Order: sequence, then C-alpha cells, then structure tokens
Amino acid sequence: MDNINTTASAAHKQAASEHQACADHHNKAAASHDINQVDAAKASSKSAMSCCQTASKVSEKACGCSAK
Repeated sequence: MDNINTTASAAHKQAASEHQACADHHNKAAASHDINQVDAAKASSKSAMSCCQTASKVSEKACGCSAK
C-alpha cells in the first residue's frame, strides 16, 4: 500500500508543479499586457498553453493513481 501512496503522492506533486509553471506563464502574459508588451504577452501565452497541455496529462495520470 505504501508504494501506491508514494507513487500517487509523487504524481500529484508533479501535477502541482506543472500547474504552477502554467500559472507563472499566465501571470507573465497578464503583466506584459498591463504594460502594453503584446509580443511578450503572446510568447508567454504560447508557453502557458504548452504547459497547460502537459499539466492536464500529468493531472490525469495523478488522479488515475489515486483512483486505484
């Protein structure tokens, strides 16, 4: 049982890390918009989208570990 809990815990921690990276990119995009730096905002937005896709996959795996 400990191995399942360890695996699930690690998966959820990884998902949280991925979601935090995504949030950081979204915040950078918002900050760039606030100072009218549209190109920087677009770049951060593109990075956020990529992170979101990765975070979604990692979250699905983590939730699957907990469902077992």
